[in-house]
Formats: sequence, C-alpha cells, structure tokens
Amino acid sequence: MVKTFTDALRSAKADTLCNAADGQVSDDRVNQRNGYRPHEWDTRTGTIEPATPTLRSGSYFPTWPLECRRRTEQAPISVVATAYLPGISPRRAEKPAESPGVTQLSKSQVSAMAKHLDEQVTAFRNRPLDGGPYTFVRVDALTQKVREGGRIAGVHALVAVGGNADGHREILGLDVASSQDGADRPAFLRPRAAHGLSGVHLTVSDAHTGLVNASGATLPGAS
Repeated sequence: MVKTFTDALRSAKADTLCNAADGQVSDDRVNQRNGYRPHEWDTRTGTIEPATPTLRSGSYFPTWPLECRRRTEQAPISVVATAYLPGISPRRAEKPAESPGVTQLSKSQVSAMAKHLDEQVTAFRNRPLDGGPYTFVRVDALTQKVREGGRIAGVHALVAVGGNADGHREILGLDVASSQDGADRPAFLRPRAAHGLSGVHLTVSDAHTGLVNASGATLPGAS
C-alpha cells in the first residue's frame, strides 16, 4: 500500500511538471513522460521499489527519500492512514502529500489512489492465512471517525494480530464495525478461520464484551 501511494504521488508530481496527465492530449502540455526509473527504498514496512517517472526534457527525481528516513516515510504512510480509515478526500489528501512536493491533487487523482488502495486492502483481507499455526492471537478495537454518506460517524476498527509459525507477528485481519460488542466479533473472526486461521491456543484482548463467546464459536480449543 505504501508503494501504491508513493507511485501515485510521484505520478501526480510528473503530471504537474508536464502540465497534463499521462496520455492526455492537451495544448497546455509542456513535457512528455519517457518511461520509469525503478529503484529500491528501505522503509519500516519493508523494501519497496517505487517507479519514478522520467521526462523527455529535463529530469525529475524526488529528493525526499534521501532525507531523514523517518520523516520522509511519514508522507506516504500518512496518506495511506488518512485514506483508508477516515475516508479520503482531496482536502485531506493534499496536506500529507505536500511533504514530498505534490500540490493541488485533483479529484480524479485522489479517486484513482483510493481505488488502488481499496483493491490492495481487499486482496490483503481475503488472502489465505497459510503461515500457521497461529498459537497466540490478539484482537483489539481502535476507535476512529469516518465519513459515511456525507456525515462523520464513530466506528471501531477491529484488528487481529497473531504469532505465525516463524515466530513473527502477522496482521491476520482488519474490519470496521459500528460497535465493540460481541455481535461483531463472530462476524470478524469467522472469515479468518475460513481463510486458514488455526492452531490457536490463546486469544488476548482488552476484555471487550463478547470476545470469549466469539472465540469459542469460531476458534475451537482457544482460551
């Protein structure tokens, strides 16, 4: 997801330098794209290979990856966080995008970024959980504000994290619910079991109502 938004931000900057979108026929165009320059970028979320657009006239290479790593990573990561949970909008996306030098994001650019993110999130949530057995699983709920039908509403982001067979932590699932009660828990855990979550001996949570019943119904043998 960080790569998706890093690529989108760099593409938006290239559109600004060309004064036209990629492939767009425009009398206002001042430059053309000429392929992409791949390179590796080590981040806290892993090594990614962003594709930097090259131009026919002049050059474009963002300087922000060469600056302090923690600060430069924050821009695309902030865009990802801003986009998925609170709901993305041009106004909200512009501020974190300004850090890597992208200004005046259009509605179409923001919509394309949101579409790419939705596709990646859906694939991530529906992936097979084949790294088990997941002996220990922690389930928690984070309170967030989101935009629904033009209104701001409070919801809970349900997150499940487990220790896989290699001894590493792995995000097993992410979902959004309207409440923290037990009615949401079986619906959240059931797809995880269907995707391969097994071998769970212990589930841990901050004593949210309904977790014990949900675990017993969907994760036999877990306590």
